[in-house]
Amino acid sequence: MKTHIGVLGPNTTTEEQNQLGRKIGRYIAESGALLFCGGLGGMMRAAAEGAKAAGGQTVGILPGIDKSDANEYIDIPIPTDLGAYRNALLVRSCDAVIAVHGAYGTLSEIAFALRLNIPVVGINTWEVCRDGAPDPDIHVAHTAEEAVALAMQLAQSQ
Repeated sequence: MKTHIGVLGPNTTTEEQNQLGRKIGRYIAESGALLFCGGLGGMMRAAAEGAKAAGGQTVGILPGIDKSDANEYIDIPIPTDLGAYRNALLVRSCDAVIAVHGAYGTLSEIAFALRLNIPVVGINTWEVCRDGAPDPDIHVAHTAEEAVALAMQLAQSQ
């Protein structure tokens, strides 16, 4: 079975953030993993675009009921009718997640992953502190290649 790597990030992104997302998606596909995301725009679209360009497969866990809401790079759209609550389902479907930038939805996904003991790799994203110190369960990466390599390593060591 393929490793499931989730990409978490904002629905609204800059071109620089999109470039990072496309690189992450490409590296996920090149690693042989299946890319999971929220299936909509922004970072989700960028990562799925990168994965598809590299011949990878993509799954979008959608907040609504209409499969056609998925961006054009999603192979398997899964409508949930759960709204923002679909974040838990997205994270639960993954062996590891990569949080890239992000708003409060990304923060909730990070929290779900930590609660469910799903490895989290962060790149330019939220810093979560416990007792005044950064949470060591959020593994910090500085490049797309490093983020995917670390996510794959953590997923396979579970």
